[in-house]
Parts: sequence; C-alpha cells; structure tokens
Amino acid sequence: MNQPLAYVNPTAKVASTVVIEPFVMIDKNVVIEEGTWIGSNVTILEGARIGKNCKIFPGSVIAAIPQDLKYDGEDTLVMIGNNVTVREFVTINRGTKASNETCIGDNTLLMAYVHIAHDCHIGKNAILANGVNLAGHIDIEDYAIVGGMVGVHQFVKIGAHAFVGGGCMVGKDVPPYVKAAREPLSYVGVNSIGLRRRGFSQEKINHIQDIYRFIYLKSNNVSQAVEIIEAEVPATPEKDEILTFIANSNRGIMKGYSSMFKK
Repeated sequence: MNQPLAYVNPTAKVASTVVIEPFVMIDKNVVIEEGTWIGSNVTILEGARIGKNCKIFPGSVIAAIPQDLKYDGEDTLVMIGNNVTVREFVTINRGTKASNETCIGDNTLLMAYVHIAHDCHIGKNAILANGVNLAGHIDIEDYAIVGGMVGVHQFVKIGAHAFVGGGCMVGKDVPPYVKAAREPLSYVGVNSIGLRRRGFSQEKINHIQDIYRFIYLKSNNVSQAVEIIEAEVPATPEKDEILTFIANSNRGIMKGYSSMFKK
C-alpha cells in the first residue's frame, strides 16, 4: 500500500493488502477492503465503500457527487461488493437522499466507459458491457446482462437473468429471464442460453417460455395475460418472480415486437 506517487487521505480505511498503483487519489471517508487492486489514475472520492478482491482499472472515478440538480450536499455512499471488476474510465456516482446510496453487487463486471448514475442498484453477477449509460434510480437484478452502448432511462428495472442487446434504448421495464432487442425495445424470446449456462433445466426453461407466450405471443394485453397465467400455469418460483415483477412495474413492461404493428 505504500505507493509514494499516490495520495491516500490519512483518515481513509484501506486494508493493508490493497494494492495502489501510482497517481491514485483516495479521499477521506473511504473504506477499501482486503485484496482489492486500484489501477493508476483512479480517483476514489468521499463516500466510497469497496469490498474485497475488487479490481478497479485506470481512469475510473468512484463516488463523485451526483449529476443531479436536486442534490444538496447530503452525505451519501457508493457501495461496491466483493469481487467486482471495474474496467477503464467507469464512472459511478453517489446516491442522493432518495435512497442514500448507489450499489454494485458481488461479482459484477462493469466494462470500459460504463456510467452508473445516482441511486442505481445493480445486483450480483451482472454484466454491463462497454459504454452502457444508466440514468438515475435504475434497478438491475442478479445475472442480468446489458449489451454495449445501451442507454437506460431513469427508474427503469431490468429483471434477473435478462439480456438486453447492444445499442438499444431501454425506456420500459425488462422482465426476468427474457431477451430484449430491436428498436423500439421489445421481447425477442427467453434467454435460454444464459439460463442453461446457469444450471436451469430444460423443463424450467420451457415453463418460463410458456408464461411469456401468454404475455407476448398471444392476443392478450398484460392484465389479461396475468389473469390467465395465475389461473392456468402451475405455481413455481419463476412464475411468482415474473408476476411480482410485472405487478411492481411503475413504467410498464416492454412490448412484444409484433404488437408494435397491430392497429
């Protein structure tokens, strides 16, 4: 940790096994736990809490104040879990009084030039590819993958195990287990490859596909589809997760591609 070409505020709590490369700046009110590596020219500002065995690559800025005109200097945090990889020139802003923190879950990968705005909450094992830009108050659940150059509107939710194709604009909520692509963003199937990689049986995948057929591939609106699913589809954790996500969606879920062209 004794890097003469780095600045570490004397009040920062940095574990002895943290590796700090030259030209790093670590501010006051920062906690960095064991085994983390901080690459050169990284700036870690007040309010950062960084877990164990993380890797933060050169040029990243962690815990800058929100780019939100409502922010009024309140004490807020950036919470980064364990085994998180933050690639080059990623920016992660602190929370506001709305939730007091921006959170990145364990084992998440943030590729180069990702921007995560205030009050976002990223689950565990998520992947945000190069150039993803998140507005404020976005929730991305466990194992979700967001492709490169995607922009996500404020207050959007992206469900667990979902996959968003590169270059898309996300203005509606993306339910769990699905693939989302095209313009405007729409349902293009269940993320079956990702689910198989994570140990889902073919029976479970088929079950998830059956649920989404009622929502996206039959002539039902969302309310009608939910009623049919509740009545006809056997109870499973996956069914409960999908229906709970839809019930809690404030922006509404994305449409199916074919429904874009219906009169």
